[in-house]
Amino acid sequence: MSTTSANATFTDKIEETILAFILGMMTMITFINVIVRKAFANDPPAFIEFLKLENIGLWGGELTVFMFGWLGLLGASYAVKKNAHLGVDAVVNLLAVPKRRMLALVSIVLCLIYAFLLMKGSWDYWANFANLPATEGRWFPLGFEENFRGKGWYEVESVPNPGAFKFLEGMFNDGDAYEKLPRLVPYLVLPLSMALLIFRFVQMGLAVWAGRIDRIVASHEVEDDLDEMRAARGEIKTGEKS
Repeated sequence: MSTTSANATFTDKIEETILAFILGMMTMITFINVIVRKAFANDPPAFIEFLKLENIGLWGGELTVFMFGWLGLLGASYAVKKNAHLGVDAVVNLLAVPKRRMLALVSIVLCLIYAFLLMKGSWDYWANFANLPATEGRWFPLGFEENFRGKGWYEVESVPNPGAFKFLEGMFNDGDAYEKLPRLVPYLVLPLSMALLIFRFVQMGLAVWAGRIDRIVASHEVEDDLDEMRAARGEIKTGEKS
């Protein structure tokens, strides 16, 4: 296995583990939320109080929504990496390979522009919560705000601030304690996921330019063709699925 393939496999495992962890936590929190609210609403047992889960009915739903956002936004860039976004390739299949690659490059440029606009909007929304300046300009950044009001003291509605995030109080809240999770934490996924999305589209553009692939999405009908193309280039073994 080449160094590039080994690194790709390692990063795949990291991303897959993060996504699987988020999905598992969402399932567990939702399950515990239902059990606590339905079975122990009036008299929670000692172990529920010890784990501080007696109020999960108040914050469990909000935390699940945040985690669902992380799952979807991080999963979007991972799907780009894996050519897992579905697409209609009826027109693409009528063209020769060079024209397919040209259309793929045009599509990637459009996707990069769209992702860049999302990145700007995401940063502008999140930045003040981290006491950072948003960008100026409506469509494209023309610099950073000189005078802005830091909003590092903003909290979410109901999710308690865990002890692991106590260090954020000195960095963003002038040392004052957060009663709830600071809003900058869950919303960090917005600029982070958009930066990853841009990175993945750049990677895909380089792959198209180098001739390793000729399209940016794969319908189920062409997955075998893509595997055969990669096998012919020695990237995967014959018969091994990507």
